Amino acid sequence: MLRDWRSIITASDRDRYSRRDAAWRLALEQARRQTGSGDLSSLGALIEPGAAQRGVAPPPGDYRCRTVKLGSQGGEAGLGYVVYGWFDCRIEATPRGLKFSKLTGSQRPSGLLFPENDRQMVMLGSMALAAEPPANSYGQRPDRDIVAVLERIGSARWRLVIPWPQVESNLDLIELVPA
Repeated sequence: MLRDWRSIITASDRDRYSRRDAAWRLALEQARRQTGSGDLSSLGALIEPGAAQRGVAPPPGDYRCRTVKLGSQGGEAGLGYVVYGWFDCRIEATPRGLKFSKLTGSQRPSGLLFPENDRQMVMLGSMALAAEPPANSYGQRPDRDIVAVLERIGSARWRLVIPWPQVESNLDLIELVPA
């Protein structure tokens, strides 16, 4: 059984989590002002901060997912947004609760989803890069730790909101739809 995420989260991730509204504001402001890659106008509810709906828990199974990076840690020098193509992801039921895993691509986050309320789950996870084996141990490598909020934004559409990721952007969104 899952413990409360608040007893596990690191101080730096607690700080990132507490500042997610600021991440949304800065990232969207940069995305709308700076040049980017992909079609930002087609994303709809994915990039609307208040789009979360009730009934957040996704059913276990295979999903298609794509990452959207908003804002630039490089300020004006970086891209304001990048909309990536679709990859394979999975939600699985484990003895410790639901687990999210991005299965393909060069950046593959995974982590446990902790129930928070009827609109949000908190994910504590880690990032695997390139040909590394899947990541599955939060707190082992602080430079790879991730805190995210899972929200349902449509009848069969979810997003992971990652505030202040370790590299590149100021807010990462991972959109999930059933495969």
